[in-house]
Amino acid sequence: MNAPAPLSPFSVHGWSPETLADPYPIYRLYREREPVHRGASPDPDGPTTWYLFRHADVVEVLTSPLFDRGPTTRSGPLVPDGHPNLRALVDNWLVFLDPPQHTRLRALLNKEFTPRIIAAMRPRIADVAQRLVDRMRGRDEVDLVQAFAAPFPIMVIADLVGVRPEDQEWFREQVLLLREGIASRTGRRTDGYTVAEAAATELVTHFRREIVRRRKGDGVRHDLLALLVDAQRRGEPLTDDALVGTAVHLLIAGHETTTNLISKSILALHRHLELADGLRGRPDVVSAAIDELVRYDPPVQMITRWARPGARVAGLRAHSGDKVVLVLGSACRDPDRFPDPDQLQPDRAASRHSAFGAGIHYCLGTPLARLEAEIALNLLLHTLRLDRPVRVLGYAEDIVFHGPTSVLVRTHEAEPVRGGTP
Repeated sequence: MNAPAPLSPFSVHGWSPETLADPYPIYRLYREREPVHRGASPDPDGPTTWYLFRHADVVEVLTSPLFDRGPTTRSGPLVPDGHPNLRALVDNWLVFLDPPQHTRLRALLNKEFTPRIIAAMRPRIADVAQRLVDRMRGRDEVDLVQAFAAPFPIMVIADLVGVRPEDQEWFREQVLLLREGIASRTGRRTDGYTVAEAAATELVTHFRREIVRRRKGDGVRHDLLALLVDAQRRGEPLTDDALVGTAVHLLIAGHETTTNLISKSILALHRHLELADGLRGRPDVVSAAIDELVRYDPPVQMITRWARPGARVAGLRAHSGDKVVLVLGSACRDPDRFPDPDQLQPDRAASRHSAFGAGIHYCLGTPLARLEAEIALNLLLHTLRLDRPVRVLGYAEDIVFHGPTSVLVRTHEAEPVRGGTP
C-alpha cells in the first residue's frame, strides 16, 4: 500500500465559514498524519514555521525555557514601521514579554489576580451580569453576543483596570479597531494597521492622561492602573509606555476570550440539551464543568513561540528564530490526553488542558475568566430557551480569538435566579 501523500502546508487563510466555525476535523487530519508540521516558507534559507497539533508537544514547548515570545529571536517586529503608537502598545504587552521584564510585571499583576481577591469580586460581577440579563428579558429574540457575552467581561475588566463606566462602550469600540492591526488576524482589513494605529493613538492619549490623574491622587480609587503607578513611584523599572501597554493589554485579553468562552459554551449546551438540563440549578456542577467547556472549544485556538539556540521541536532540531505555532484547539482534542475528545463530558477531569496555556505565560486572568463564566452560565441557563432554535450568524475571521460574532437566542418569561447563584 502506498503511503499517503504529504499534506498541503497548513494555513488558516481562505477557510470557508463552515471550517472557521468548526476547525476540529482539519486539526484531526494533521494531528493524525503530520502532528509536527513544517509550514511553507517563502525563503528556504530563512526561519521555519512549525505547527504542533499534539497535546504533549504543545505543553513541552509552553514549559521549555528554549522557546520565548520573541523580542530577541523573531525575525521582525510584530508591528511594521510607520505605526509608532500601535508598536509601543504591542511591544509592552505582557504576553509578548520575556524574563526579566515579564517576571517583574507578572509579579506585580499577580497581587491583583489571586483567587482570594477574585472571589471577593463575586458580588460586583454578579450584579453586572444580572443587570445585563434583566435587559435581555421580554424580547422575542436577542443577540447573546451583543446583549451579554461582549459587554459583560468588558464591564468587569474595565472596572478592574480603572475605566469609568461612561467610557466603557468607547473603549470596546477602540479595542475592536485595535485588533485590526494584530498580525494573527486572518480577516484583517486591508487598512487594518492604519485603523489600529488611530485607535492606539486614542488609547495612549487617554491612559497617559489617566496616569497623570493617579499621580496627583485626583479622586481616583484603587485600580490596576493605580497599582502600576504606585509601583513605578516605588522604583519599579516601569516606563509610562509599559503602564499604558499593560492597561490596554488587560482590556483586550480580559474581555474577548471570555466573550468567546460564554458564547461557545451556550452553543455547546444548546447542542447537548441533556447536559444543559443537568447543569441548570446546580451552580457547583457548573463551576466544575467550566474547564471541560474550555477544553471542548477553546476561546483561543493558537498561540506562537519562537525557538532559541538549541531548541528542539518534538525531537526535531529547530533553528534559532524558527516560529512555532501551538494549535491549542487541536491539543485539547488529542485522544492521547483526553479519551473520546470530541465528546462534551462535564464531569471529565479536564483541568490539565492547555487552553489557558502553561508555564510562565499561563493565563493571568484564569481565575477571573472561570468566575465570570460560572456566574454567566448559571444565569443564562435560567434565562435562555436553549430548547428553541439558535441562529449563529457567523464567526469572526480570526482563528486565534475564536468565536461567533452573533448568536440569536430566545428567552424565558419567568424571572431567573438572582445573582447567578441560588
